[in-house]
Amino acid sequence: MSRVLSLLGALRKRSPHTRLIDTRCTSDTYTRLSDQEVGVIMANRREWIAAATAATFGALLAQPSFGSPWPAGAERRRRSVKPPRIQVGDTIGLMIPASANWNPVDVDVLLESLAALGLKGKLGKHVFDRYGYLAGRDEDRAADLNAMFRDPQVKAIHCIRGGWGSARLLPLLDFDAIGKNPKALIGYSDITALLLALHAKTGLVTFHGPNGASEWNKTNVEWLQRVLWQGEAATFENPREVGDLLAPVKDRTRTLRAGVARGRLLGGNLTVLTALLGSSYVPDFTGAILFLEDIDEAPYRIDRMLVQLKLAGVLDQLAGFVWGNCTDCGPGEGYGSLTIPDVLRDHIEPLGIPAYSGAMFGHITRQFTLPVGVEVELDAVRGTITMLESAVA
Repeated sequence: MSRVLSLLGALRKRSPHTRLIDTRCTSDTYTRLSDQEVGVIMANRREWIAAATAATFGALLAQPSFGSPWPAGAERRRRSVKPPRIQVGDTIGLMIPASANWNPVDVDVLLESLAALGLKGKLGKHVFDRYGYLAGRDEDRAADLNAMFRDPQVKAIHCIRGGWGSARLLPLLDFDAIGKNPKALIGYSDITALLLALHAKTGLVTFHGPNGASEWNKTNVEWLQRVLWQGEAATFENPREVGDLLAPVKDRTRTLRAGVARGRLLGGNLTVLTALLGSSYVPDFTGAILFLEDIDEAPYRIDRMLVQLKLAGVLDQLAGFVWGNCTDCGPGEGYGSLTIPDVLRDHIEPLGIPAYSGAMFGHITRQFTLPVGVEVELDAVRGTITMLESAVA
């Protein structure tokens, strides 16, 4: 639109009658002018309209298509920035970007668990705030997160819980400060909004792993340490626990389409991702390995959201796909409902890319810590995601 304004300015300078172009010419105005003066005015008005129309259409054609949900160019294509690895003695910032924490015992357990690992926890000022279902006002929750990134004592940030509300913070975050102070941000579910937005805006590698209020069991701690402490280029593969059975039942994976693919690992919660579509907080999915999970969603809602990703062009950009766990997502008692496997078969198999389901992430007790933004290799037959580089500096 700046081109339109500049053309209008040029026209005003060219015509001695531009005052009449800028104001409303009523019928009374014209009756007070000679025929020659009216002719000059109308010629200038026609010239003004033609120039404005041409400039407007030119400006529109230069913009991305209205059908595209993405900002253009480098806004979504950033080089990955790796945060420092966590070390014994580090201080971990603890904050809640979404739903309120109603049980203070969760925070006590978190602080004690960090201490058992040789780490110190530092609570945000508004951890115990409450504003309806949110953990305080948007401005206060955002202030906690911004302060954590600016604080030189804080070496990493662990979100205590999800729920809903992280996306409300995105316009309030200081991405310049975040980019200048790269730190590991850890969480899942609603925290997906932060994981993807920080990577899209700054290139920061973020971590889809247990929230602070999640269970600090052996599996969760092991994956956090392998990825964030040791900097291992790990292979994520579900354990094959048979017990006294003839074949493993728990944590099984299933190949949707065989093959091996490489790409940047991106994803998180399906509901949260679809809520971000069309904004500048979504990274570029071209050639990516997309991983998704969800909870308490009927198959028709999963179907609807995958259709949204398809129509937005996301699915057609992918190199590979991994479905984690969709907890409490059964077909229910309705007549003729599709199942989650049905929906995945309809939307993922036709893409012709390597894909598998059942990977150990989502709203489950034991889960991987997946680095968002690093290069990985997916093997859909083995059911593995292998990091091709360390996720930390």
